[in-house]
Amino acid sequence: QVQLVESGGGLVQAGGSLRLSCAASGRTFSSYAMGWFRQGPGKEREFVAAITWNGGHTNYADSVKGRFTISRDNAKNTVYLQMDSLKPEDTAVYYCGARRTPYYSIDVTEYVDWGQGTQVTVSS
Repeated sequence: QVQLVESGGGLVQAGGSLRLSCAASGRTFSSYAMGWFRQGPGKEREFVAAITWNGGHTNYADSVKGRFTISRDNAKNTVYLQMDSLKPEDTAVYYCGARRTPYYSIDVTEYVDWGQGTQVTVSS
């Protein structure tokens, strides 16, 4: 089991950037795939990006491809989401999740451990 804490959210104008961080506790972080998901008002939680245990492979939702970058630093037990060219439709609570295997999934139900979320608001 890992405990996850997200940070870095906030209010930004359209076209701006934010970098989210997800700090993990526990010695198993480096063996787990990690994902970022988001949930807008009245919507279901949706996949944003994911990364394998060693950072060797990543995957992105079509809506963020080319604008967002997921990365991880296993020495710091942290996964990041760099968000550039933000749009109002990116407004949501962003969550990081841990999948207790080395390889990612885009299915939210495959992730077992979650952080509390961080709010991202993009104004037009």
